[in-house]
Parts: sequence; C-alpha cells; structure tokens
Amino acid sequence: MPMTSSDRIVLTDTQRGDLDRLVRAGRTEQRLALRAGIVLAAADGQPNVRIAAALGVCEDTVRKWRHRWCTVPGVSSLGDAKRSGRPAVFTAVQVAQVKALACTPPKDSGLPLSKWSCPELAGQAVSGGICENISSSTVRRWLSEDALKPWQCQSWIFITDPNFAVKAQKVLDLYAREWDGKPLGRNDYVISTFAVMTRPAVG
Repeated sequence: MPMTSSDRIVLTDTQRGDLDRLVRAGRTEQRLALRAGIVLAAADGQPNVRIAAALGVCEDTVRKWRHRWCTVPGVSSLGDAKRSGRPAVFTAVQVAQVKALACTPPKDSGLPLSKWSCPELAGQAVSGGICENISSSTVRRWLSEDALKPWQCQSWIFITDPNFAVKAQKVLDLYAREWDGKPLGRNDYVISTFAVMTRPAVG
C-alpha cells in the first residue's frame, strides 16, 4: 500500500522520548515495545515493507499501528482495543509508563528529589500526562508486581584518608574492649561523644 499523507508520522520531542523509553525499558511488555518501534521507524520515514522485515511482523501489522497512531497520536493509541465487559481503569501502556518512570531518577523529570515515593510517582504520572488520576496505592501495587522499590537505594563511601585503617582499628578494638593490645578491666568504660559546631547568631 503506498504511503498517503495520513500515514505520515511526525513526532514531537516528548512523544519520541516516551516511545524511546517504552522500547528501551526492559520491563515493557513485548507487544508494546514492538508497537512503539513501528511508530518510531515510521516517523523516520521507513516504508511498511522495510519496517515489517526489520521487526519480523507482517505489513498489515505495521499498517495497523501506523494508522492507529495517525488517528489518535500518543502512546495511549498503542494499547489493546477495548474488549466487552468492564473496561480497565488503566491501559497496559499507562502501567508500563509509570514503571518506566519509577526506574528513572526524579531529576530527569525536573524534580528536586533524591528518590521516588509512591505519592510522588502518582503526582508525576498525573502532571506528566500519563493518566488523569491515580492513587499512590495503585502505583505501589504496580511496582510490587515487578519488585520495584525506587525509594530504596544503595550508596557507597570511598575512603580517602590514608590513615583510615589505623584509626578504625582503634575504634574496633574499643568495641572489643581492648586497648593497646590489652583487654579492658571490669571497671574500665568506653564513652562515645560527638561535637556539634554551631555558628553564633548575629543580632
């Protein structure tokens, strides 16, 4: 089928970023990543036959998702068609987007946070246009499905003091109730204190 004007896809920077995240995120459902890849390839000007060969699908599949995007631009168009019965409150695309958001640092979204919490993820999902409304409990349930805990992080402190080992050994010896290689007596005590430096107020 020759490409018509309605088949041409032009992406905004935001749309391309959303699609790229769906393709790259390891936890994105395979079908969603495939559909996002079709749209990205179409936006790059590739014909249906070449996209189909590259992604291992038939041309009808490429044609379908190209047309779907042109009809309703946005990642929400990549979701499955509604089935009979009670409709889902959230699409699979929205779930994938929230999970992908949880796997990125908050600073990438312009937020002055060191790590995400479920309420903050819910708020960003709404302000970022992923969904109109969502509760933090729903976000927590989605993240628990993949054991995602963005509020937990690990960090390491690299020691630069060349005398650290000697200083640390003295402290460890005290915890073991030893000093200078000799055990502390029954009446010996170890007192730990710390100092807080304050600046005097200027009135």
